[in-house]
Amino acid sequence: SASLLGILQHPDGTVLKQLQPPPRGPREQEFYNKVYDSDCCDSILLELREYLPKYFGVWSPPTAPNDTYLKLEDVTRKFNKPCIMDVKIGQKSYDPYASAEKIQQQVSKYPLMEEIGFLVLGMRVYHVSTDSYETQNQHYGRSLTKETVKDGISKFFHNGYCLRKDAIAASIQKVEKILEWFEGQEQLNFYASSLLFVYEGSCQAPAVRLSAVTLAEKRGVPKGLLAGGDILEYNNNIHVINSTENGKIEASVSKGLSKFYALHTKAYSKRHHSQLSLKVENLEQGNVWKSSTCITQEHLNGNVIPQLEKVFCHMPAEIKESANVEVRMIDFAHVFPSNTKDEGYIYGLKNLITVLQNILDN
Repeated sequence: SASLLGILQHPDGTVLKQLQPPPRGPREQEFYNKVYDSDCCDSILLELREYLPKYFGVWSPPTAPNDTYLKLEDVTRKFNKPCIMDVKIGQKSYDPYASAEKIQQQVSKYPLMEEIGFLVLGMRVYHVSTDSYETQNQHYGRSLTKETVKDGISKFFHNGYCLRKDAIAASIQKVEKILEWFEGQEQLNFYASSLLFVYEGSCQAPAVRLSAVTLAEKRGVPKGLLAGGDILEYNNNIHVINSTENGKIEASVSKGLSKFYALHTKAYSKRHHSQLSLKVENLEQGNVWKSSTCITQEHLNGNVIPQLEKVFCHMPAEIKESANVEVRMIDFAHVFPSNTKDEGYIYGLKNLITVLQNILDN
C-alpha cells in the first residue's frame, strides 16, 4: 500500500515512519504533537486519538541524527493474517496552498476524486485457499470508476471462499464513528489523508473463552441435546451455545475439521501450531478460543470448501459484532487549521459508507 512504503516495523510493536521533507514532515509531526500533547484538554482532540494510531514521539537513528521518524502504533500487530487497505479520503487530494502545478498533478492522478470522494491507494488480502496474499497497488484504485468502485472495494473483503460480511459490517460501524467526529468539529481540515482498514484474514473462527464446562466434556451428550437445551444448530454441523452467564458466545468446531483443514492448507499460524488451526489469541481482550469435538469426520467427505464457508462465513450476529477490525486515520502531512466543517472529507466518508453498505446488502 502506498502509504505503507517507507514504514519500518520495530520489534517493540511500533512502526517508524520517516518524516517527509518540509513543509510536509514538520506539519505531520506538529499535528501528532498537538493531538497527543499531555496537557491537551480539548475534548475534540482527545476523542480524535481513538481514531489515530497511538503516537510515541519522534526517533532518530544514532548513526543519522538528522533523519527523523515518527514512532507510531503498529495497527496491524495484533492480527495473525492482517488484510490491509489504504483509502485516501476527500474530494481534493491537494491542500489550499498547493501550486497550480501541484493541483494539476493531483487532479490528473485521479480525476474522479471530486465525484467519488475517495481513492483506494492499495490493498493486501489474505486468501485462505492458497495461504497467500493478493496485493493491489495504487494503479488498481485509480482504474476504478463510479460503476466499478463497488466491486473494486468488495475485492478487499473476499478471501477466496466468501465475502467477509462480518468485516464489512464492523468497518461500516467504525467509519460511522469517524464521520460523527467530523460532523462535530470545525477546527481541522484534512487533505490527502487516508483511512487504514485492517481485518483478520486467517480462517480461525473468532471465539471467546469457553465457560467452565467445555464442549469437549459434553461429548457424551447426544448431538443437538447439549445441556440446557439452548442450542442453535448451525447448518447441521456447528453447535453454537449461548453462554448467558456473561453474554458471550461460545463456538465449537471439531478437531476433525481442524486437522483435516490444517493438512490441506497451511492456513494456521506457525506460532499456534500445537493448538491446531482454530485457536486464536485475541491480544485485546486476552480471550483464548478453544476447539473441541462436535462434528464427526464423516461430515467432511472431502468436501471441505462448503464446510468452511458454513463455519467461517455464517456466524451468529453476536460474533460478527466483535469482528476483529480496525479503521484508523493516517497520513497527516496536509492537515490545516480551519473554522469550518471538512465538507470534502465528510463527502468522501458518506460515499464510502454507501459503497460498503451496498456491498453488504447485495
